[in-house]
Amino acid sequence: MITPQFGLIAATVAIAAVVQGTIGIGFALIVAPVLGFLRPELLPVSLLLLMLPLNLFTVLREHQAFDWGGAGWITLGRAFGTLAGAGVLAALSSHALNLLIGAATIAAAAMTMVVPAFSPKRSAFVTVGLLTGISETATGIGGPPLALAYQHHRPEVLRSTVAGCFLLGELLSVGVLGVIGRTTTQQVLSAALLLPFLAVGGLVSSFIRHSLNGRLLRGFVLIFAITSAVVLILRG
Repeated sequence: MITPQFGLIAATVAIAAVVQGTIGIGFALIVAPVLGFLRPELLPVSLLLLMLPLNLFTVLREHQAFDWGGAGWITLGRAFGTLAGAGVLAALSSHALNLLIGAATIAAAAMTMVVPAFSPKRSAFVTVGLLTGISETATGIGGPPLALAYQHHRPEVLRSTVAGCFLLGELLSVGVLGVIGRTTTQQVLSAALLLPFLAVGGLVSSFIRHSLNGRLLRGFVLIFAITSAVVLILRG
């Protein structure tokens, strides 16, 4: 039976998949606060499981633009960050996790808006991977640090490389969360039920990614994310 709650989550997943497939970030920023408000028990595992096929699709679609060098250093930092993120998650209650997700969303959105242009070096890539590992494993949100590192590259480089880093990191995060006992059957089934809506959003993004105003859409994502995060913090 499809409930209004499930319908809202499904619509959010579809819209977020369009956004991520178009501009390279946004899925977790949009979905995490909504899940945190409606179904907090699904975080972060259901969110991570949904991002796996979406990011695989993006990598395969634009693999020619993938930055192998930067992705390698990011993955190195991500390996250490994932373990730290698992420790954070194990230590938090559901209310504290809501507060953390809300605060992380606002901080990530703010960084995305204010950080000036720069050309990242190896140390910057490793730091980005470390921060992403901690944030995504604990809350499901890890895109903004990656987007900051690639925000001044060509759109296809950002989309493909961020998706590839996500894909490797999410596999690591899901594995660690499974080992520490934070993965449930309900989380896996919920992600499976949402896959058709994810697929629709991903396909739509393929048709519009070259024509949509990425800056305008990015602004809407940030506004929505901050608003959702404030509601989540108040609720937590």
